[in-house]
Amino acid sequence: MNKTELEELKQKYIAEVLFRKDGNTSGVEYKYNIMVCGGTGCRSCKSKKVQDKLEQVVKEKGLEKDFKINGVGCFGLCVNGPIVLVYPNDAMYEKVSEEDCEEIITSLAEGKLVERLLHHEDGKPVEKKQDVNFCKKQKYIARNNAEYMSLEDILGDYIALDGYSALCKVVTTMTPDDVIAVMKDSGLRGRGGAGFPTGTKWEFTKKSVAPQKYVICNADEGDPGAFMDRSIIESNPHAIIEAMAICGYAIGATKGYVYLRAEYPLAGERLQNAINEATERGILGDNIFGSDFSFELGIKYGAGAFVCGEETALMKSIEGNRGEPVLKPPYPAEKGLYGCPSVINNVETLANVAQIIDNGADWFKSIGTEDSKGTKVFALTGKVKNSGLVELPMGTTIREIVYDIGGGIQNDKKFKAVQMGGPSGGCIPEEHLDTPIDYKTLNELGSMMGSGGMIVVDEDTCMVDFAKFFLQFTRDESCGKCTPCRIGNMRILEILEKITTGNATMEDLDKLEELCEYVKSNSLCGLGQTSPNPVLSTLRYFRDEYIEHIKEHKCRAGVCKSMTKYRITDKCIGCSACSRQCPVGAITGEIKKQFVIDQEKCIKCGKCKDTCRFGAIVRE
Repeated sequence: MNKTELEELKQKYIAEVLFRKDGNTSGVEYKYNIMVCGGTGCRSCKSKKVQDKLEQVVKEKGLEKDFKINGVGCFGLCVNGPIVLVYPNDAMYEKVSEEDCEEIITSLAEGKLVERLLHHEDGKPVEKKQDVNFCKKQKYIARNNAEYMSLEDILGDYIALDGYSALCKVVTTMTPDDVIAVMKDSGLRGRGGAGFPTGTKWEFTKKSVAPQKYVICNADEGDPGAFMDRSIIESNPHAIIEAMAICGYAIGATKGYVYLRAEYPLAGERLQNAINEATERGILGDNIFGSDFSFELGIKYGAGAFVCGEETALMKSIEGNRGEPVLKPPYPAEKGLYGCPSVINNVETLANVAQIIDNGADWFKSIGTEDSKGTKVFALTGKVKNSGLVELPMGTTIREIVYDIGGGIQNDKKFKAVQMGGPSGGCIPEEHLDTPIDYKTLNELGSMMGSGGMIVVDEDTCMVDFAKFFLQFTRDESCGKCTPCRIGNMRILEILEKITTGNATMEDLDKLEELCEYVKSNSLCGLGQTSPNPVLSTLRYFRDEYIEHIKEHKCRAGVCKSMTKYRITDKCIGCSACSRQCPVGAITGEIKKQFVIDQEKCIKCGKCKDTCRFGAIVRE
């Protein structure tokens, strides 16, 4: 493919794309384009069946000239899937089922919307997606155009939206040093955890002299609750391909690998299809856009080991070895995959590259903060009303994310903390809700940006138990190569177990803190160096809960069962509802008299309290 062919393909698809993106009806003959989310989250809610049913209804009613149905990428508001967008109305339907499809088509044919399916706020339907609070403050760069590109012909739509123009520009008008200068000037930092400057990493690798170099995309994404990278690949795989080719040109690499979790079959399928498309069109392969630059790309599947998110362990896995980190230096820029200089960037980092080349470093720098440029994609999950993917300018406050975009806490309970940065991150309490999110600030608070996991917890969460959950994860995921991580995390977890079962002393609390600092300072790789963060941050902000567990044998959230007791008060009217729900027969009594709980039999499941309509059962 040459520059002229790229422009011709753009013109072929641009009318339909502009119809979806801007409501521009010129160049299209149909009246409505209905876009059905094709991301994994909505697919799990049967969005593909919804798409098929919509197509069936249109055909049965003979409305093929008026309607076009497409599957597209993730819309972000995953909690309300399947999501369906209607253009040019810019209407967003939520929780759509097959049974709703006929009403959707019939209403649109009459020029009306189905109000009950629209997103509702304050009890009122919101007719346009752009007016939905979840969408208002978002700014898309990494997730740009995901909802406009049809999965049926994603290459054409990608090119219509200026896709591969950056690669064409780079290989035909720029030198490798020019590309690196733009990336350095943009201030783009790695979105996978450490936040290392991307342009600097590329520069180090370019300076290394070797007959072969590699570009690697880290798409392993092992954090619990994180799905940012998966969504980007599913929605816009060509953005990753283009960025890797640009990186290859800049550093002098001719080969690249995407290291992808095998648990991401949809992402793998779409990425492989995109690689095949790009290769067939001459966008990948020899003499790209008529230049001297050649680049080929393949996928390597990982088996889900969290430690393989660490760059040196990842490379060992690609080579067919056990995924274990190695001591640095030498760094991958000097000696990486197969002993050759290599650049490793994660999916979200690469998703910014082409737009920086197209729009310039100054454009990217104008977004975000002095220390942290651009946007960040977060997987907003936990006890928040609107869970899903959000992309926001750096510097957005935690309060804005949780309340303005997330809609606040489920059941209007009290916000307690947000855990950021995945298992390696820390918990940030309510007192820091107005903290702007950037790399420096989060580090100062004892947390980290990480890959973008963001788990919100409410007043019903025990912070000691919460920290224990993450330690169990990192203990299980440790490769076992170094003693501080292998043994240290086990000892930390044992102390947490003692605390949550009421068997710890204040001396154990001192040991816990000392051990966390030791593991953090002496582990070989980032997994062990950051694994104590959830414990250290909860000790910093919620130390009183640890002390309550130890001194008072009390778990205020009622999560630690050995410290919890349920009691029936004199409000009981003897209806026997609690007794019927008890799974172990621990509640006895006579009808119309106060029932009692046998504490020896009680398993502290809480079903009795949830069942009682009179507030007669209390948790102590």
